[in-house]
Amino acid sequence: MPEVTPICDFGWKAPDFALPGTDGKIYRLEDIRGENGTLVMFICNHCPYVRSVIDRIVRDVAQLQDLGVGAAAICSNDPVAYPDDSLDKMVEFASANGFGFPYLHDAQQSAARAYGAVCTPDFFGFNAALELQYRGRLDESGMRAAAPDVRRELLEAMKAVATTGAGPADQAASMGCSIKWIAA
Repeated sequence: MPEVTPICDFGWKAPDFALPGTDGKIYRLEDIRGENGTLVMFICNHCPYVRSVIDRIVRDVAQLQDLGVGAAAICSNDPVAYPDDSLDKMVEFASANGFGFPYLHDAQQSAARAYGAVCTPDFFGFNAALELQYRGRLDESGMRAAAPDVRRELLEAMKAVATTGAGPADQAASMGCSIKWIAA
């Protein structure tokens, strides 16, 4: 059953984190923060929703970085119950897909809980003041191949955030596989 994200809580402040990346470095929010905005994405390696859009995520993040938007992806799934989401597999996934942004491992799921992440992919777009301005989807395609003329909702929203500091009032929720929480 796919999960759907809640609506954007405009102005909510981005929580900090300290997470290891696939490159062996530890990243904090300040390390990925962009001059004109910051995009925090919760993804994983095995989710069919993520796998179907990962090329578009990589493409759009590259364009956003050119506009001064920093970005990172975080995998928060339980790596024991879901070994395809282990740090070693994350390294392979990032390399195979040409990530131009840090891919971070949230083994204790502290970042996912702090952000209120519910699914993969789950996008959190912040302005230069680290205030939430976008909590929507990449585009309308879901797990389908995107039509050539599909509206690039995440890209458009973050371009607006980068230039005006504000995201669109009208946002469509992201949908994907649930975060795979560690059993209590």
